[in-house]
Amino acid sequence: MTQNTSSEKAPKKGIYLLPNLLTTAGLFFGFYAIVSSMKGHFESAAIAIFVAMVFDGLDGRVARMTNTQSEFGAEYDSMADMVSFGIAPGLVAYNWALDDFGKFGWLAAFVFVASAALRLARFNTQVGVADKRYFQGLASPAAAGVIASLVWVGSSYEIVGQDYGYIVGVITIITGLLMVSNFRYSSFKDVDWKGKVNFVVVLLIVLAFVIVASSPENVLLIIFVIYAFSGPFTTIRGVRKLKLEHVVGDDKDADFK
Repeated sequence: MTQNTSSEKAPKKGIYLLPNLLTTAGLFFGFYAIVSSMKGHFESAAIAIFVAMVFDGLDGRVARMTNTQSEFGAEYDSMADMVSFGIAPGLVAYNWALDDFGKFGWLAAFVFVASAALRLARFNTQVGVADKRYFQGLASPAAAGVIASLVWVGSSYEIVGQDYGYIVGVITIITGLLMVSNFRYSSFKDVDWKGKVNFVVVLLIVLAFVIVASSPENVLLIIFVIYAFSGPFTTIRGVRKLKLEHVVGDDKDADFK
């Protein structure tokens, strides 16, 4: 895989209030999602996971904008991500649809949680050396988005999760395995967000917000499922011949273009 060296300075030591406050907010909503699912409030639990995503996206950006990156902040963010995008989605899926399916139910949830832990550990060891244009494996917030949007849609249509437990379990397992795969997912970090755009682009952005607001659970489910499938599609299209290392395992010799 193509690798880029990072010229960024190492995170400073110390604890800064603002970025860690945002991280704590994300952690709070991840924990709230777990508690809500235990009480049977699955729609609230799913929404809480998405709110946690918002704070997860803000803390790093705020830290860079205010030059308050730190080693503590990086580690704290990783721990918060494990709760909000690993444990929380796994337990929400379990409480919604997998509770009555014995070993299959809790093992499916565990596969997701363990995969999230492995995904975060691998990401942390690759900071500064991985190709920033792509994520190796489905990012844990995106994987959590698949599960949360699925539960949200099911709750909004008053679907009893246990009636589709095996299907939900398989989806949970597959989503977890995508996190630890070698499939390449676009990180969108090469997009010039500061560049100028014409009026049509602004209009399309407004329309996109309107569409999402009209039925957020359905639109989010479509978006996250498409993104989850984009990894295998991008990987297969970008290699000369698909090999095992393109899918899982050691990808050092993978001939990605």
